Amino acid sequence: MAQSQGWVRRYLKAFCKGFFVAVPVAVTFLDRVACVARVEGSSMQPSLNPGGSQSSDVVLLNHWKVRNFEVQRGDIVSLVSPKNPEQKIIKRVIALEGDIVKTIGHKNRYVKVPRGHIWVEGDHHGHSFDSNSFGPMQQPFKGQSKLTMEYLTFY
Repeated sequence: MAQSQGWVRRYLKAFCKGFFVAVPVAVTFLDRVACVARVEGSSMQPSLNPGGSQSSDVVLLNHWKVRNFEVQRGDIVSLVSPKNPEQKIIKRVIALEGDIVKTIGHKNRYVKVPRGHIWVEGDHHGHSFDSNSFGPMQQPFKGQSKLTMEYLTFY
């Protein structure tokens, strides 16, 4: 009986050590390096969710790449929604600061993207809540405490 208690005690001790190491490592990884997210909606069709409402793509959001704050045209990024700060939106970067954009349904036909901003659109024009609805998005800047943008790296 004492031998079985020793085995159980060793098992619990090893489990607790592993748990108290694995949880902080996992939380740090998900917060600083990358996390997995599910894409819902049709705004990025046909690139994402090509099957429509019957399927949801799963993507890897790369937090690490955004630390360099170097966004390029054509990048697919995840941003905090200007409509609902609790929600993230996934869009393609169309224009960078200083670029002039021909808009689709925006109040101005042409918009010059201001300094420190980007213009994002969904691939499924007309079915997307994007910069044509809310204007240019502020680009994250160095030293910003809250992560507001993530790169989509895998889908």
